[in-house]
Amino acid sequence: MEQYIGLIAAFLTTVSFAPQAIKTIRTRNTESISLGMYVLFTTGVGCWLVYGLYLNNLPIILANSITLILTGIILIMKVKHG
Repeated sequence: MEQYIGLIAAFLTTVSFAPQAIKTIRTRNTESISLGMYVLFTTGVGCWLVYGLYLNNLPIILANSITLILTGIILIMKVKHG
């Protein structure tokens, strides 16, 4: 049961982030994004991914893998174009 709750939570938190990520990727507008916040957030997501790998916890691994890819792209765009 807890695995299902984790999968639902992982899905919802990842999907909630996706529209903003997609908009930023499409428009390439990173002007209103805080570089410091994205550095901290991306680092935190990376730590959650490593933690999930240590626990072998599928919901944590899936959610943070996808989110790390999206935040990484946005962070790279912010550094290059910000």
